[in-house]
Amino acid sequence: METRASNFDPGTKAAQVRSMFAEIAPRYDFLNHALSLNVDKRWRRFVIDKLRDLLRPGAVALDLCCGTADLALELGSFVPTYGVDFCHPMLQLGLSKIRDHADEIELIEGDALNVPFSDSTFDVVTIAFGLRNLDGVEAGLREIHRLLKRGGRAAVLEFSRPQVPLFKNLFQFYFTKLLPRIGNAVSGSGFAYQYLSDSVQSFPDQKTLAAHMRAVGFSEVRYYNLFGGVACLHLGDK
Repeated sequence: METRASNFDPGTKAAQVRSMFAEIAPRYDFLNHALSLNVDKRWRRFVIDKLRDLLRPGAVALDLCCGTADLALELGSFVPTYGVDFCHPMLQLGLSKIRDHADEIELIEGDALNVPFSDSTFDVVTIAFGLRNLDGVEAGLREIHRLLKRGGRAAVLEFSRPQVPLFKNLFQFYFTKLLPRIGNAVSGSGFAYQYLSDSVQSFPDQKTLAAHMRAVGFSEVRYYNLFGGVACLHLGDK
């Protein structure tokens, strides 16, 4: 794993988010799977299904905000894959997962808004539950667009807006009232899962995110609501 010197101002959103993830890293995977009833694993497999036509011999993939490397592992079973994240403790956990896949996956400690790769390097770039944590949605999308080869594809998996009215109300109660209390109690953090709820509420909805992708240059932008819109996969081609 490569590391880079820290260049984060401790007062910036980036530094605050990095500190938060470092704090919850030991319980991160457990809570992800438990609080989503393991549906998050199904969502990642759906991402792979929508990228399968590009995951062919000779292709290279990048997973931004890779965390503990769950999606990087899925991608790495098809093509050489790089994972980038700025939280060292999360990457350490990811390294323990990829030990048997060291020839296919490399994890790099770095900034998702300033990725240490040249323009037009990757056939596929993914970011799962990380775009809302960046300091600017369009800035993150522009960096993804820069990194993609012409003919490549971006996949953005994020929490979004439930579309079924009754389910929307139930989910809103769970996500804003119950999940922060459970998540904070189990993780030992006083604020991480409240941040999760707040950041999802302020993140662009499905149509708005699609518009952002078009604005930075993606074509053939489409999206798929998952679990009634609790999460959404956006795809865009370069």
